[in-house]
Amino acid sequence: MSTITVKDGTTIYYKDWGNGPVVMFSHGWPLSSDAWDGQMFFLAQNGFRVVAHDRRGHGRSSQTSSGNDMNGYADDLAAVIEALDLKNITLVGHSTGGGEVARYIGRHGTKRVAKAVLISAVPPIMLKSTVNPEGLPMDVFDSLRKSLMNDRSQFYKDLSLMFYGANRPGSSVSQGMLDQFWLWSMQAGLKNAYECIKAFSETDFTNDLKKFDIPTLMMHGEDDQIVPVKDSARKSARLIEGAEEIYYPGAPHGITATLQDRVNADLLQFLKKARMNAKTARARKPGQTVVLLPPDASAPTRDYNEFVS
Repeated sequence: MSTITVKDGTTIYYKDWGNGPVVMFSHGWPLSSDAWDGQMFFLAQNGFRVVAHDRRGHGRSSQTSSGNDMNGYADDLAAVIEALDLKNITLVGHSTGGGEVARYIGRHGTKRVAKAVLISAVPPIMLKSTVNPEGLPMDVFDSLRKSLMNDRSQFYKDLSLMFYGANRPGSSVSQGMLDQFWLWSMQAGLKNAYECIKAFSETDFTNDLKKFDIPTLMMHGEDDQIVPVKDSARKSARLIEGAEEIYYPGAPHGITATLQDRVNADLLQFLKKARMNAKTARARKPGQTVVLLPPDASAPTRDYNEFVS
């Protein structure tokens, strides 16, 4: 099993497949790097080297007592990148992993990074406040913590329905997809999963996003019940100069699984584009290159509030 040991003694598991330009993946809560297998296998077959790690406390990495915050996660990501001496990387983060990517760039810069992709990502900030009145109230996240502590196994089974949109009429999400979500989630330590809720909900990534000076792609489902698109990707895109945007009508949070082929194709297209240098990226106007699919007016909007009410 491939691992590295970071400064505080935590063991971080990673997988490393293929050869070619490097794509590094950061997974969502409370999953593991296995959630990226569909993208990793596809890109490895298309001439890329793909690397993904299990966040501390998740999957096969150590269930640590400390460091379960965005700074800790970003520093662990940096440790893997430096241990493998990865350069000219495309960083890809889903959900909480998108926050991890943002904080990595905020803390460690882009000297090793060529591009970034944020998929269904939590930035700029999820929590409602006076400066973010559109966010989700603290009661929502307190309810998540309560459900996690009361019966985490059932909680993860219930959460998987919203994650993949299996609670929507006409959904074709398989039981196998729901079961694998539960399996990956149960591998996370209880303390780590609990403390990660604060990390992904309360961390403000605004200043991190302003430090992006590389080509960046935002990908988000328009019916995301976990991280509502209007409070996340659409706001983040305004903070990252020149960000490209792809929105998927009627699609849920877990688009890397439910729309795997489409996401893979869009990701490959972005990766194959001629590399744009930082100066050119900064010169572009926000939203100048936007791939916006027609909205699906029939898709209702729901979020965490429905799940915890």
